[in-house]
Amino acid sequence: MARTPRMAQIEALLVDDPDDAFLRYGLAMEHASAGDDAVCVNVLNDLITRPASQPYVPAFLQCGQALMRLDRTEEACAVLKQGVEVAGRAGDTHAQGEMQGLLASLE
Repeated sequence: MARTPRMAQIEALLVDDPDDAFLRYGLAMEHASAGDDAVCVNVLNDLITRPASQPYVPAFLQCGQALMRLDRTEEACAVLKQGVEVAGRAGDTHAQGEMQGLLASLE
């Protein structure tokens, strides 16, 4: 897929602040919007595995959805299960419920 000007902007910002979760998430969503779910998953997995004081909960849901679009159901279930746990610890019941519902539809 072609790189968009917005991707280039976000990547430039990440050079200055590589641990900015919001920027990484935005880059992943740009790739998803461009139809490149494989790169989207890679960026989200990088975000999920980065050490952070607070995990970026939406990354788990979006990663699960991108994996589903790639027909990688087992991986999607694993990410969503992890996301349910992380959302629960973070007190994000809305995201936790969304991921539980998506997980239930896959199992």
